[in-house]
Amino acid sequence: MIFHRERLSPAILLFREFHAGCYIRSRNHPDPGPGTVVPERDTPIIVHFVPNSLMQTIIGQDIAVAASLLRKDALVAIPTETVYGLAGNALHEAAVVAIYEAKNRPRFNPLILHVADIADIETYAFVDAVSRQLAQAFMPGPFTLLLRKKEIVPELVTAGSDKVAIRIPAHEVSRELLRRVGFPLAAPSANPFGYVSPTTATHVLQGLNGKIPYILDGGPCQVGVESSIAEVSGDKVILHRAGGISAEMITAVTGLPVVTGIHTATPSTPGQLKSHYATRIPLYKGDVPALMKQFPDKRMAVISFTRSYPVAIGSHLFILSPAGNISEAAQKLFATMRRIDEMDVDLILAEDFPDTGIGKAINDRLNRAQAIHK
Repeated sequence: MIFHRERLSPAILLFREFHAGCYIRSRNHPDPGPGTVVPERDTPIIVHFVPNSLMQTIIGQDIAVAASLLRKDALVAIPTETVYGLAGNALHEAAVVAIYEAKNRPRFNPLILHVADIADIETYAFVDAVSRQLAQAFMPGPFTLLLRKKEIVPELVTAGSDKVAIRIPAHEVSRELLRRVGFPLAAPSANPFGYVSPTTATHVLQGLNGKIPYILDGGPCQVGVESSIAEVSGDKVILHRAGGISAEMITAVTGLPVVTGIHTATPSTPGQLKSHYATRIPLYKGDVPALMKQFPDKRMAVISFTRSYPVAIGSHLFILSPAGNISEAAQKLFATMRRIDEMDVDLILAEDFPDTGIGKAINDRLNRAQAIHK
């Protein structure tokens, strides 16, 4: 990709200092060496991505930089309304392999395809009438459809399944990026496998610094938990993962009953693993006063919806929404879990949240983060 130096973004110019895997070459200076920026103001220059063990990670807001890297099969962390995703070209197996390796994610765990528009879905999957209804109702948004895949989708993306999970993010930065690159992005959460998902660019850097070249910063995620994953199956809809779109909302659109998918150690869709989203500090969920009695001498952090609990010196209380707004609680959940995980406490206690709407997603994430599932 050729840039004029006067038009280069700060992110590109900083590659000399911050990115050992990138060098800049001019036509006048064919190979000045890694990190060299040519002095001529009007000389066209070419930015090359060269993956290596010395890679460092830049946070920036330049969609053009992100698109250029993705076209070279490099990985870029991207913002969505749910959590930040670790994106790569879903049609190139080299990029997909790099996603699994950067996250240390087992290859039996499928990935979600991200596309820019509803019309793009039919390029990669067969869409039945009810699934099309759901797409029109909830996309773009925190909603993923599980559909029968077309041959163009590599089996590495679907972990050998004949079904593929597809969604359209409701974040304009990522949608613009998808339009520019012109191919779908495979993008699981941008964090080491099994850990709490990232909802800010800084969270991504904490987990993947040195493993990816660029984090496209789109601000804090507005939903804060991963998308719902749904599959139309005959006369019902299977909700494989709870998220921002509830079972009640799905039934209201389709008229079909919704059944809950089963968490398993061998998932057939993303979001099915029994143990996930886990903090390093052991987490226990349930009746907080009873749990406090169970661990009387421990320093603890307590996560609650609206309720205040008496905590001892050295312990901490985190109320996610004093006003009782369940969406606010969901948005703050992962950031709070990450903050606690950096504190000097022995364990985390979390209460049961209202089990309706996105509250089901909060309970799902906390249940799977529990120490008993590690």
